[in-house]
Amino acid sequence: MYILRVDKPRRKPLKLTDVTATKLHKVLLDWSFMALTIASSSLSSLLSSTREIPQKAFIRKIGTCQVGKAKVKLNATKGGVSTVCEPLPPDRPLWFPGSSPPEWLDGSLPGDFGFDPLGLGSDPELLKWFAQAELMHSRWAMLAVAGILIPEWLESLGFIENYNWFDAGAREYFADPTTLFIVQLVLMGWVEGRRWADMIKPGCVDIEPTLPNKTKPKPDVGYPGGLWFDPLMWGRGSPEPVMVLRTKEIKNGRLAMLAFVGFCFQAVYTGEGPIENLMAHIADPGHCNIFSAFTSQ
Repeated sequence: MYILRVDKPRRKPLKLTDVTATKLHKVLLDWSFMALTIASSSLSSLLSSTREIPQKAFIRKIGTCQVGKAKVKLNATKGGVSTVCEPLPPDRPLWFPGSSPPEWLDGSLPGDFGFDPLGLGSDPELLKWFAQAELMHSRWAMLAVAGILIPEWLESLGFIENYNWFDAGAREYFADPTTLFIVQLVLMGWVEGRRWADMIKPGCVDIEPTLPNKTKPKPDVGYPGGLWFDPLMWGRGSPEPVMVLRTKEIKNGRLAMLAFVGFCFQAVYTGEGPIENLMAHIADPGHCNIFSAFTSQ
């Protein structure tokens, strides 16, 4: 089993003096600052004195969404309760056996196990915001974990050479970083704008431009459906299976968020990817484990 560690030399742990770590640190700082700025402006709007959804007064003036030249009235959900999901029963599993869930966690949200010890979701509007934030972070984390594991697996098969996921920001691509940044900013701005519009006015992005008058089920925020996001119509079935699928999605997303944090710590400590660390642990579980980080090498 020790052959696994001989075939490929162990990379040096990342250090702040390394060129790769410096570039990675700069990229992370730039993106973190931009994300923090956007998040702060959005959250400050939510925490206004009215405690309402941003631009709610403006929304009341708009009763329709523009789709081409047609104006389509929306039949959206109200109160944040899904019309296509079956709420979890009162005797649902809880994060701590024998505990009582807060009154605002009534089982209507996917993955609701009654966990809110700080009472952050006591405000109904903030609860809807937190639910959407967790959903989006879960989906991004699942994509990130897949984007880390699959290329490293392809490298082990010989399809990719010298792959390190934490070097992605320092690599040279087909265009310069400024061009890539502008392209990503435009594309992500369009996607995030559509998602923000769906939060402000549920159902705006769920209307098909080719069939604006077609009657469709009441939409849920964060689940646009349609041909591009639900081609098999799994999200438009009976309420109970839909809740099961959404619960699986949020549970896998939470696991992916934890996995990504673990990948980051592994990269800083060992300088290797998750699959390499797994193989090293299988080869020598007594020495290659989480406790090795707290012992001298």
